[in-house]
Amino acid sequence: MAGGDALQKQLTVSADETDRELRGAERAAVLLLALGEMHGKPIWERLDEIEVRQVSAAMANLGPVTPTMLESLFKDFVRKIASRGALTGNVDATERLLANFLPGDRVSIIMEEIRGPAGRNMWEKLSNVQENVLANYLKNEYPQTVAVVLSKIKSDHAARVLGILPEELALEVVSRMLRMDAVQKEVLEKVEQTLRVEFMSNLTNTSRRDSHEMMAEIFNNFDRQTEARFLAALEEENREAADRIKTLMFTFDDLIKLDAASCQTLLRNVEKDRLAIALKGSTDQAREFFFGNMSSRAAKLLKDDMDALGPVRLRDVDDAQTGMVNTAKDLAAKGEIMISKSKSDDEIIY
Repeated sequence: MAGGDALQKQLTVSADETDRELRGAERAAVLLLALGEMHGKPIWERLDEIEVRQVSAAMANLGPVTPTMLESLFKDFVRKIASRGALTGNVDATERLLANFLPGDRVSIIMEEIRGPAGRNMWEKLSNVQENVLANYLKNEYPQTVAVVLSKIKSDHAARVLGILPEELALEVVSRMLRMDAVQKEVLEKVEQTLRVEFMSNLTNTSRRDSHEMMAEIFNNFDRQTEARFLAALEEENREAADRIKTLMFTFDDLIKLDAASCQTLLRNVEKDRLAIALKGSTDQAREFFFGNMSSRAAKLLKDDMDALGPVRLRDVDDAQTGMVNTAKDLAAKGEIMISKSKSDDEIIY
């Protein structure tokens, strides 16, 4: 009874609190909170990572739950089970349930994965896992398993993973990949299941991105006014964090630190009209840098294009410059150019 009293105190609020309708993950959060640690543990263990995050977030932001709300939820839960006599899980029932508390596009993505081949999006997920984390896991697997995994993920990512693996294992994997025929469905499903159970489910414990790095990427995508506003506010609150974010950011102004070959590669991959807009709102130093890496004729044509533009909106300039930065990062990821934050040997490779 002591546990029940504690729960009642935890979920009971004063009579003047307003009752509200619980929705989606909130309903699951209240039920699990009411079940407590002992009875709720078997349910928690059956939830996947995404479900745990959703229910945990709902629980953390639950706020007051009145006795009336709690009673209504329990009655509704019991009524639905009793009216059916039994529960049957199927694709249609799952889709209807998800539609009650998730946006339509999210439901479509989830159901597409469920209806499609097992692990349809597994390889896309693996391609977004940091190469050192994936390599650290694969180094303990059989060479044939590693070969299957690397044959299914993006080639540029596979190359980076191979470069980190022990040399003897890497060479054996390359040999297996060269001799590999079509992978049997049963083998592929087994590998996918192993990755889900042993790797993806534990990924959050093995790979935790630096929060400053993540915020630097977000700041990179702000327009300049928003970026300046947030950085100014952050400097007042936490100057150390602001300085670290600025150090990690790669901005349009950093493009002038490209070597000549990298700059010319970038220019070949940027549309001329976007380049004209980007340089229209840039500094004189940036213009001189890019003009200096073009032929005289190309530079003159670009200047004429910029003059013909007339006034341009700051938002359009920001979009064009952000596009150039993202193109540079994509090229660097493919190994076609090298970008750095400084002229020193301390390159930052994206």
